[in-house]
Amino acid sequence: MIDPTATNIESTIDTLDDLAALANYSLLETLHADPDATVNGIDHYPREISSGHYVPVNPTPITDPEYIAHSHTLFQELGFNDALAQSDGFTRMFSGDLTQVPEPLRRQGWACGYALSIYGNEYYQQCPFGTGNGYGDGRAVSVLEGIFNNKRWEMQLKGGGQTPYCRGADGRAVLRSSVREFLAQEHMHALGVPTSRSLSLYVSKSETVRRPWYSKGSRTQDPDIMVYNPVAITTRVAPSFIRVGQLELFGRRARKQEHPKALEELEMLVLHLIDREYSDLIDHELTLPEKALVLAQAFRDRLTSLVSNWIRVGYCQGNFNSDNCAAGGFTLDYGPYGFMDEFDPQFQPWTGGGHHFSFLNQPLAAEQNFHMFCVALAPLFQTAPEGIEQLSEIRNGFAEAMNNKMDAMWAAKLGLNKNEPELVKELLALLTQTQADYTRFFRELSNLPDNVEPLTNSFYQTPSSKLSERWEDWLKQWNTALDQANTSLKRSPEECVQQMKQINPKYTLREWLVQPAYQQAAEGNYELVRELQQVMTQPYAEQLQEVEEKFYRLRPAELNQLGGLSHYSCSS
Repeated sequence: MIDPTATNIESTIDTLDDLAALANYSLLETLHADPDATVNGIDHYPREISSGHYVPVNPTPITDPEYIAHSHTLFQELGFNDALAQSDGFTRMFSGDLTQVPEPLRRQGWACGYALSIYGNEYYQQCPFGTGNGYGDGRAVSVLEGIFNNKRWEMQLKGGGQTPYCRGADGRAVLRSSVREFLAQEHMHALGVPTSRSLSLYVSKSETVRRPWYSKGSRTQDPDIMVYNPVAITTRVAPSFIRVGQLELFGRRARKQEHPKALEELEMLVLHLIDREYSDLIDHELTLPEKALVLAQAFRDRLTSLVSNWIRVGYCQGNFNSDNCAAGGFTLDYGPYGFMDEFDPQFQPWTGGGHHFSFLNQPLAAEQNFHMFCVALAPLFQTAPEGIEQLSEIRNGFAEAMNNKMDAMWAAKLGLNKNEPELVKELLALLTQTQADYTRFFRELSNLPDNVEPLTNSFYQTPSSKLSERWEDWLKQWNTALDQANTSLKRSPEECVQQMKQINPKYTLREWLVQPAYQQAAEGNYELVRELQQVMTQPYAEQLQEVEEKFYRLRPAELNQLGGLSHYSCSS
């Protein structure tokens, strides 16, 4: 169990030596290493890992790293001096070079394996060995775990080089995907959506890799050219990086009795998850089966809240497999994600995602991931079979819990004190038929219009007279429901506006806003990346007029259906 007394006083971290003093590697000290791991961490080629929770591995530093950005917000939370981000030692460490870090920082990182389930179906074919024992962190290498201002965080390099789970890939992340992930994590945190966090972003001034992508003006579904991209490393930070797929891997091994310690390793991982993510909710005096039941209930609550928040802000994860689902209940792995422009219930930016991961299907995808979470926990109930029935009840209650969260979310977006299903149903139909911009519509609605005219600046097409009549009818019904809510809540219209504008953001991270930023960054100009970071970390604020004109507008028509903007592959 993680030592609850391991804390630190609040202080400013000015140097890597200051940082080193706060290191505390609970995962490495309480879980099992791969028994076949190398002693020196040189372990960069695909191989099977049949047991153990992690593989010690050296990250591969990018050459000639250059600073692009860091999270001022997270630095403040951690107690880091902003100047640290551009210091030589910090830059080396978080661009992958651990060879000179001061003790007790470790000069090896670690990578973890996990299983893959897609929409509730177990897969093995992604593993090069067909066993499931070669799938996991292929290019993500954790390099630090510590306690900063009394909170435990883990820091992981995205694009940190090959690991035994790399499946033959080069272990690199390109600048494009690194900018997207860095900005998305910053933005989602500011939106109030649980997420992994961005620490820093560095690019190599000399190292490139080739990836398939879209030629200029291409409207093809799949990439049509190969392009050279600068490589980059963004460091993401979270209380842990334990995934549902990770639990599944150990659950599968225990279920199949793949090795003598399979059940023990599942038990260890679940207890470690509880210590890292749920220690404030689960009594350590409970038996393991009892803890597992409370864990399932708590994760269900977090996951349903998370997905309802995604819908609230117009976010689609794109690839919501179980290995991209954090067991801590926050957004993880910003690959082919997207923020919606015009409302489409089937919005899906990833060309390989299909409808099962599309925008309004995300609650169903989450339910499938929760099902696999419960399947992974099932072997823990061998000595308490009555717990299986209770676990099944928790699992079967997901749909109701999800619906309750969605009802509360729609009510909040509309300024109401309870959900009005028919009002929402008609609204979604009108948004679809009018091709209304999701973010802009709800922001304008927050000004409490009594007719459709103030909303038309959020429409991508002019509504017909019949549609306009339906809009007017809907607005009358909504204003009636709003008046009733204001009376019930003893709330003035001005207070209602204020509340709705804290639910409905003004700015979201549209792909057509991000593309120029990563294109300019590839030429060595990082100003737009930093400007977007500043704007998107204040998504609810009324910002300067010039900011509004630049970032609060409809997508230009010439960008419609462009590859790399309206849709994209996983080439990152």
